[in-house]
Amino acid sequence: MYIAINRFKVRPDSEEAFRKKWMDRDVLLRTVPGFVSFQLLRGLAMEDYVLYVSHTVWASYDAFIGWTRSEEFRAAHAGAGQGAVLTLGPPVFEGFQVLQNIQV
Repeated sequence: MYIAINRFKVRPDSEEAFRKKWMDRDVLLRTVPGFVSFQLLRGLAMEDYVLYVSHTVWASYDAFIGWTRSEEFRAAHAGAGQGAVLTLGPPVFEGFQVLQNIQV
């Protein structure tokens, strides 16, 4: 498995708009081979930003790379630059190969 994370530092006065942008968009991930799950997470509120994280689980690294090269990826990220005013800088990407996965 592979986990892809993007961290966003959202301006406190833009938090509602940021959340609406994510909640109202078309979810194209369900159609992509190897997609397992997605979570939008809200973290701590700091003085100048609120931390948000998009957390996506993939069956493999290759499945994730397939997503990044797909038409669905291009469609999902078509307006990504428009959100720059909602955040303090661009998102920070982190990718992880899952070494251990314990479930109920």
